Amino acid sequence: MVSESEREELKAVAEFIKELTSTVPNMVKGIIDSFFSEEAGRSMGKAVGNFYNELVKSGIPPQVALEMAKDYLGTLTKWSDILKGLPQLMKGSEGKGVKVVVEKKREGEPSKEVERE
Repeated sequence: MVSESEREELKAVAEFIKELTSTVPNMVKGIIDSFFSEEAGRSMGKAVGNFYNELVKSGIPPQVALEMAKDYLGTLTKWSDILKGLPQLMKGSEGKGVKVVVEKKREGEPSKEVERE
């Protein structure tokens, strides 16, 4: 049997998760917008160009430095692709309820699961 304090704690956790799922998509959208702004494009271009120049100055052959710069740019764009997918992931979880698992507190005591719609 779940005690009243445990029930209140579970309600608080469920409310936190509900609030989080409504807040995170807007935060992610802001991050994505910052990745694809004109200013972000300039900054990314400067970062890749500086990376390439520093590699060449360090003695890396230009062709190798170019490949490394391409990989660097690829890493930046992969992160933006990941961020682009997050809102859809968050949208897919809306309205499905929240499942909270509370770990056992004492040896032999079963964990308790609460599902909220």
